[in-house]
Amino acid sequence: MRPMANNEITTDFPRIRRAHLHTLQMNLGYLCNLACTHCHVEAGPKRTELMDRATMDTALEFIAAQNIQTLDVTGGSPEMHPRFRAFMAEAKALGVHLMDRCNPTIIEEPGYEWVPAFLADHEVEVIASLPCYTADNVDAQRGKGVFDDSIAALQKLNALGYGHPDSDLTLNLVYNPGSPSLPPPQATLEQDYKRFLADQFGIVFDHLFTLANMPIKRYAHMLLREKRMGEYMHLLRTAHRPENVANVMCRGLISVDWQGYVYDCDFNQMLDMPLAGGGATHLRDLIDSDFSQRAIAVGDHCYGCTAGQGSSCGGALN
Repeated sequence: MRPMANNEITTDFPRIRRAHLHTLQMNLGYLCNLACTHCHVEAGPKRTELMDRATMDTALEFIAAQNIQTLDVTGGSPEMHPRFRAFMAEAKALGVHLMDRCNPTIIEEPGYEWVPAFLADHEVEVIASLPCYTADNVDAQRGKGVFDDSIAALQKLNALGYGHPDSDLTLNLVYNPGSPSLPPPQATLEQDYKRFLADQFGIVFDHLFTLANMPIKRYAHMLLREKRMGEYMHLLRTAHRPENVANVMCRGLISVDWQGYVYDCDFNQMLDMPLAGGGATHLRDLIDSDFSQRAIAVGDHCYGCTAGQGSSCGGALN
């Protein structure tokens, strides 16, 4: 039995409740071919945590029982899970919309040449990390050569139809600030990305999601090491906009870790903050539960979602 942390955390963040549950977000494991400085999961090539088949089968049962509309898979690099293809195909057969939070460099790794065609064949929405459109900034945050591999991977996705205006294959990119700051306006930065990537590399995509870095795990370690945690938390708090609270991602999703335990969001998962209200916390015990209007566990890190233009798995909130 996994030990449960105390979720009665002292915070002045506004109390919120879930609205309609429509998305199941699943972390398939922490194995990744990269070890990025901003990673709140602390994923990397040496991590061994991977979701087992029983948990995946439970998730499929949950999707059917709860009429889940979207399955959002993440990691690590979810494609590195040995059952990624089987699981996604089984979920597709249930009629659910599939989303893959893809580190595009995985496409350039030996043995993963199958990724673009598989994603296209199953009409998977790709959300690809590209924290800047220049090589120096990307490589500083994610490692040497990551930019070039990312560009090559995005071109392969484009060749299959991803990101084109007349295609049903959606390709969205993700930006994270390289410094302890809030993202710039999403709409303006999206136009900069589109212009530069098209002019320099012939790359097209649908939307850019700007995400604030969460003061959790590896990013928190960096902030503490540089003695900037207090400064960053002050920034998030003072930039809080109450109107963003109604649109935070946790109001429509739950997050499942690689062992099958359920959290109100991916960030709470990394802080080991279980569902608010106590009771069952494993997916197998929640298949028939009613999630509407259920309280959501909050903490000071939640200001990262409501600061400035807001930040969620789908980018800016306003």
